[in-house]
Amino acid sequence: MSGTSVDGVDVALIETDGEQVTSFGSFLTAPYSDGVRRHIRAAFGAAGPNDQTEAADRAVTEAHIEAVRRWSQESGVSLSTVDVVGFHGQTITHRPERRFTWQIGDGAALARAIGVKVVSDLRISDVKAGGQGAPLVPVYHAALAHDLPKPLVVVNIGGVGNVTWIGGDGIGADDSLLAFDTGPGNGPIDDWCMRRAGQRFDRDGALAAAGKVDRARVERFSEHRYFALKPPKSLDRGDFGDAWADGLSVVDGAATLTRGTARAIALAARHFPAPVAQWVISGGGARNPTLLKAIGEETGGKVVTAASLGWNGDALEAQAFAFLAVRSLRGLPITFPGTTGAPRPMTGGRLDEP
Repeated sequence: MSGTSVDGVDVALIETDGEQVTSFGSFLTAPYSDGVRRHIRAAFGAAGPNDQTEAADRAVTEAHIEAVRRWSQESGVSLSTVDVVGFHGQTITHRPERRFTWQIGDGAALARAIGVKVVSDLRISDVKAGGQGAPLVPVYHAALAHDLPKPLVVVNIGGVGNVTWIGGDGIGADDSLLAFDTGPGNGPIDDWCMRRAGQRFDRDGALAAAGKVDRARVERFSEHRYFALKPPKSLDRGDFGDAWADGLSVVDGAATLTRGTARAIALAARHFPAPVAQWVISGGGARNPTLLKAIGEETGGKVVTAASLGWNGDALEAQAFAFLAVRSLRGLPITFPGTTGAPRPMTGGRLDEP
């Protein structure tokens, strides 16, 4: 898995039949070099092949080959024992409203280099059918939550917040999955900390814990029209900013923005088909105890971290693409009307043999 942050390649091993996860293996992150990052950024937004996209495609493919080989060497797991690799590729352009999404990376070249079957292009079928092509992880969330009381919700808090509501154990049932972006995640808090405190984020929620929430501002924030929109719906990292806290002290602003993120997550419940028994928090926000406390207060529900359930939040997306590759091989759906807005449950992916 390689995300839009362009940090590097995550490699994770799982054992699965595409419905249940039997075991988890080792996990590795291989950072991109500065040169690879430059190639990728030069290709962002491209509508068709050009010199920049071709250079980026080669760089991304080679980086993934190196990452998989390094993972094999460091984990002591021979690639000959691996059945299939799920290859997300690197998104450079995502315009689902035009029925277009582009993840660069040559699956066939990866398969030849590592000697393992590769499933790639996992978003394209959904987008061509009119879906958003994202999120793709909800069906994996459902597999991880197989033995947990339902309904429950998995909340991923990155720059943006998003939820997966899981209503039952039947993966693929039309009414068992609902996923959408809730609103701001860590993004506005991070921006505030950088702009006002000269630090990249609010470590351990310390600034917010020291401040006082401006309740009137949070109530006005709650009236944002996005929260009333019915899913499927999604956001860009920049759609919610930190300016609504301007005029407050550093700590009061951090406290207010943190409460705003928690309020946005709580407001998502108005769209759930049924109330949830548990809120499972993953992503960077799960490391912020002040935010976790605020979510508990805003939702009035039981809040636990993904790590407390034995899930590896750092490896989760890479694991998900392994899971999706197996579902693709079996012809099982990977996206659903409730997760991407697709017209029907959709399978997807392209298989390349070594």
